[in-house]
Amino acid sequence: MVLRPLSLACLAFLALSACAPAGQRPASTMAAPVEQRQPVTILLSIDGFRPDYLKRGVSPNLNGLAAGGVEASMRASFPTKTFPNHWAIVTGDRPDRSGIVANNMEDSSRPGEKFTMATDDPYWWNEAEPIWVTAEKTGVRAATLFWPGSNVAWGGTKTADWPHRITGGTRPSDWAQFNEAISGEQRVNGVLDLLRRPTNIRPRFLTLYFDAVDTAGHENGPDSSEATQAVAEVDGQIGRLMAGLKELDQPANLVIVSDHGMAQKSSERVVAMDRVANPADYRIVESGPYASLAAQPGRETALEARLLKPQPHMQCWRKGEMPNRFHYGTHRRIPPYFCLAQTGWIIQPTAPAKPFAGGDHGWDDRAPEMQALFIAYGPAFDTRFRAPADFTNVDVYPLLARLLGIAAVASDGDAAVLAGLIKN
Repeated sequence: MVLRPLSLACLAFLALSACAPAGQRPASTMAAPVEQRQPVTILLSIDGFRPDYLKRGVSPNLNGLAAGGVEASMRASFPTKTFPNHWAIVTGDRPDRSGIVANNMEDSSRPGEKFTMATDDPYWWNEAEPIWVTAEKTGVRAATLFWPGSNVAWGGTKTADWPHRITGGTRPSDWAQFNEAISGEQRVNGVLDLLRRPTNIRPRFLTLYFDAVDTAGHENGPDSSEATQAVAEVDGQIGRLMAGLKELDQPANLVIVSDHGMAQKSSERVVAMDRVANPADYRIVESGPYASLAAQPGRETALEARLLKPQPHMQCWRKGEMPNRFHYGTHRRIPPYFCLAQTGWIIQPTAPAKPFAGGDHGWDDRAPEMQALFIAYGPAFDTRFRAPADFTNVDVYPLLARLLGIAAVASDGDAAVLAGLIKN
């Protein structure tokens, strides 16, 4: 069979178009219109990333974004724990107002129940509206990969009886349940795949979350080679994200944060609570860099006599008498007594049975080791801006709302703090 020139041309472009009739220019050879993509906003968290990790010489991508954008040390909200601070960033409310006051907590209106980091019952989350819910209500499509609380049907209710169905509530249009086994590469690919979608189902606001740096810091300590290697690995994934955005010709305003820092801990720096007070007088709700306690019925006076006097390496308060600078101590989910250890010391129910070392967080939000990362990079940002020396993570929320062009819900965040970061 002899192939005519037109058929040869058709074969050459078969993957792109069907053959055009004789005398008509094939559609595949016509210049396709180039989509002018509007910038998206990506909120990216590197759990447990201390700002000084940027100085370890293993993060060329993050350092490049910092150099080409705005970088600052950001103060976490107290207590410097993962869930309270991730929720503070996306709601603009400090833990005392948002209701997510700890990684593990109780509520007097739910006796017998306990909140853990696996809890998705909206009851625990409904006191502060996250940015993706506000965005969805305004018609801005959101997609979240692993941000704490983003799997919750915010505003909904969960039945007490099996199968514990959730009715009502709002989730992002696209979301993924956290799974540590999903690699950093898969997480980045998930964001890029969402951005390959047609315009009508492409998100304008996305979140991405990496936990490797926090895990390495906990297991090996912040000064370990393992923590440095985790920084390098996450930095490589951010490089992949930036390369993918460039390939898609997708402008993006990136807000890169961490929830808290990390400090070294040791079995040689432990406050044993049973040596401070009589265990018959109290019940510990949470322990570590801080301890929250409730007195056993009728034992308040005995407990206070031992607990509230000066203690080496920790200070204790009735929750309503905590220093104002913590903005903490009024919510019903905070137990009646709260003890904060000196940075690097931890509080345990008893003395350690064997030696240990590693890293932790939860200490004073003004401790240098507890400070968090903040980088803003993208076309919306004025690189001449210098962030205040002591700004807090709740101020990120009004910044995100402004980037998305939506009205922020009233919160603890101060829109004026980062207002100059966005170009007029």
